[in-house]
Amino acid sequence: MDPCLSTQLIDGDGVFNVSGLESFMKEVKLAECGLSYAVVSIMGPQSSGKSTLLNHLFRTNFREMDAFRGRSQTTKGIWMAKAQNIEPCTLVMDLEGTDGRERGEDDTAFEKQSALFALAVSDIVLINMWCHDIGREQAANKPLLKTVFQVMMRLFSPRKTTMLFVIRDKSKTPLENLEPILREDIQKIWDGVPKPHAHKDTPLSEFFNVQVVALNSYEEKEELFREQVSNLRDRFQQSIAPGGLAGDRRGVVPASGFSFSSQQFWKVIKENKDLDLPAHKVMVATVRCEEIGYEKVATFTADEEWQQFEEAVQSDYVPGFGKKISSLLDRCLSEYDMEAIYFDEGVRTSKRHQLESKLLQLVNPAYQSLLGHLRTRTLEAFKESFDKAVEKEGFAVAARDSTQIFLEKFDKGSEDATIQQVNWDPSKVKDKLKRDIEAHVVSVRATKLSELCATYEGKLTKALAEPVEALLDSASEDTWPAIRKLLQRETKAAVSGLESAISTFELDEATEKELLLRLENHGRSVVESKAREEAARILIRMKDRFSTLFSRDADSMPRVWTGKEDIKAITKTARSASMKLLSTMAAIRLEEDGDNIDTTLSLALVDAARPGTTDRSIQSLDPLASSSWERVPEERTLISPVQCKSLWRQFKAETEYTVTQAIAAQEANKRNNNWLPPPWALAAMAVLGFNEFMTLLRNPFYLAVMFVVFLVGKAIWVQLDIANEFRNGFLPALLSLSTKFVPTIMNILKRLADEGAAPAAPERQRETELQPRNNSSNSNVTSAGSSSLTSSENGPEYSSPVAQ
Repeated sequence: MDPCLSTQLIDGDGVFNVSGLESFMKEVKLAECGLSYAVVSIMGPQSSGKSTLLNHLFRTNFREMDAFRGRSQTTKGIWMAKAQNIEPCTLVMDLEGTDGRERGEDDTAFEKQSALFALAVSDIVLINMWCHDIGREQAANKPLLKTVFQVMMRLFSPRKTTMLFVIRDKSKTPLENLEPILREDIQKIWDGVPKPHAHKDTPLSEFFNVQVVALNSYEEKEELFREQVSNLRDRFQQSIAPGGLAGDRRGVVPASGFSFSSQQFWKVIKENKDLDLPAHKVMVATVRCEEIGYEKVATFTADEEWQQFEEAVQSDYVPGFGKKISSLLDRCLSEYDMEAIYFDEGVRTSKRHQLESKLLQLVNPAYQSLLGHLRTRTLEAFKESFDKAVEKEGFAVAARDSTQIFLEKFDKGSEDATIQQVNWDPSKVKDKLKRDIEAHVVSVRATKLSELCATYEGKLTKALAEPVEALLDSASEDTWPAIRKLLQRETKAAVSGLESAISTFELDEATEKELLLRLENHGRSVVESKAREEAARILIRMKDRFSTLFSRDADSMPRVWTGKEDIKAITKTARSASMKLLSTMAAIRLEEDGDNIDTTLSLALVDAARPGTTDRSIQSLDPLASSSWERVPEERTLISPVQCKSLWRQFKAETEYTVTQAIAAQEANKRNNNWLPPPWALAAMAVLGFNEFMTLLRNPFYLAVMFVVFLVGKAIWVQLDIANEFRNGFLPALLSLSTKFVPTIMNILKRLADEGAAPAAPERQRETELQPRNNSSNSNVTSAGSSSLTSSENGPEYSSPVAQ
């Protein structure tokens, strides 16, 4: 048996017990009932047995009057209890009795307020009345009914309430005879009650479902009373079902909003305002649905599973996010629907949309963060996959395929993140991903193209630099044609290779032409750069060229100036070659445009007029007195005519000494070869001295003496180095020999004396002692010969203007 739960809803002073009602609702779990509950209230005169009837009918524990203490007010205000063992949940309200002496003048005011409250919240109103009052004009039931009908008129849109008249202490008169009289009295009261214009002709049946039941006296026929009450109790089972005692359920407030609705009803009644039940219903629905919405938002926010998702999505992509969040949202909205299902549909739907919007606002940052992680992850995976794909496939194919694959992966990821309750568009994030992918592709393309261009530029540089330098060093008429041919061949090969390499990039025609043209220009720049480098050291190159041609013969052997060489012709040839080098380096000739630089330099430098022709008119016609060459643009000029003239002057000055030394060496060599008598003198001596020669042959002693004299003379010749002395001139040689002649003779005599005074020794010892002397003599001879050779080779250092 369920315990009886009760509370005072409104006290005797008209104060609404909010906390008591909230506690009562929690104890009876009223909020879980939805619309499956009924409210029953009872009205009647004071001390008419209302509480007793309710306690027996619904097994409540309302306070009953003690008959032994006299008739007095028992119930003050309005009390509420839960009926036991009646389905659905039935709330029973015991109202303070009317016409009580305790309230006095305030009785009418509170009577109307409580009656209006009961009619507003109750499905069934019990009118407790005495049987002997039926048919009486001034009986207690008429003021009560007038009160009920008057307050009913204050409801703008009243619902049809069941009004059950309970006739107490039934007499012997059958109920069939009492009921018509009662209904007639009720109709008269209804007709006599002032009505609003809208309800002037409205019948009583539109407002009330009038039913009548009679009960015997509780004190006199208790057993029969209990039986009749038990039968009446059965009528309250499933009272809200169609055809039940409370069949009309228009405007019923869901159980969870009963407390708030009751408070608002009582507040409006206390303020003596008219009740608008539809507006009240909307208001209650609005407040309660908002409260439910707030509760669901708080529940969702505090949900541990949601908090884990929210935290996880801040750091990384969470697979299955959409389904899981959709499940959480669906559960939250379903709970809302279950709690708000009985409230006004329009309000319920509106507040559901608001709840859904708030929940989605909570979820949206996590969703956006998830998409951000998905975009970042997809972009990183694209970069890694794309770098590998480029090595295997062509660049454009790899970029196209990889982009499509990873955009599809993003679509799948965003589809996995889709929340069922909302159709959020991830296109902006996808567009951002697409832009990032395109930017990466452009960056990699630029890097790859730059590497390819650098590779082929390096190859072209290597293929051109050294050959161009060698060609420029040769400086012939075929130098620039050969360079042009080399440049064309190598550039064509490089361009062909680059064109093949960049074909996989599928570049537009303009970009491809630009890259190929840049490579061609690089080849030209390499040649031009090398030409400018060589032009910067042209003077050194000219002197080297001159020195090579002047100092070496056709077989590249060093020249020995014996006096037979034509120094003038050799000098002219070497200078012409140097001038050819200067002409070659004067301008860049990568086009086949003819120029007259070579002719101009030849006329102005090599074939210039002889010294002495210093006429001003000739100087004024100097072809090198200009800063530019004819038919040569300034950007292709390496050495201007004026610079060529200055370089040639400096070149001649720095090579003049070499020519002077060669001339001096040649003159000295000629002088050294003129100390012997002429051939005719030698022939005359041979003819005239024939007799003396024959005499020497006949007398060997003369021949021995002459041999000794020859040896002594040879020794003196070697010791004095006569040949070398005469190279410096006849007079200097005589002066030098005169000072050294006597010491040399004394030295020779001393050696002979030392050898004659030495003791005899074995032949081997003598040979050993004589060996160093022979070596020394040979060394002196060799030294003299070497000195003579060196002097012969370095002859020019003895030359001087005086000697010339």
